[in-house]
Amino acid sequence: MPEMPDFDEIMKMAQHAQNELQTAQDNLDKIEVEGAAGGGMVKIRATAKGRILAVDLDESLLQPSEKTMIEDLIAAAINDARAKADAAAAQEMQKMQSTLPLPPGFKLPF
Repeated sequence: MPEMPDFDEIMKMAQHAQNELQTAQDNLDKIEVEGAAGGGMVKIRATAKGRILAVDLDESLLQPSEKTMIEDLIAAAINDARAKADAAAAQEMQKMQSTLPLPPGFKLPF
């Protein structure tokens, strides 16, 4: 049976894990995703952390009669960007966890 690490070693591992988690969280705001709706007529650019950076509307939508459709497309594009941001964040967290010496089945964040 493998020897258990001493308390100081466990604390060092926890500190390392916390530092890696913070680095991964900081990196999420640097990763950009783009959500789209209406065949690309509405585009939302966001970070993997979920911060909206830009909204791009096709000029053909800028008619008062298209108000409801524009609102629906913006909501759909935001949801698409959010889903892509979540996927990018999960991928970054997986990369970060793979560098840590964690026991099998151990999940982060704590």
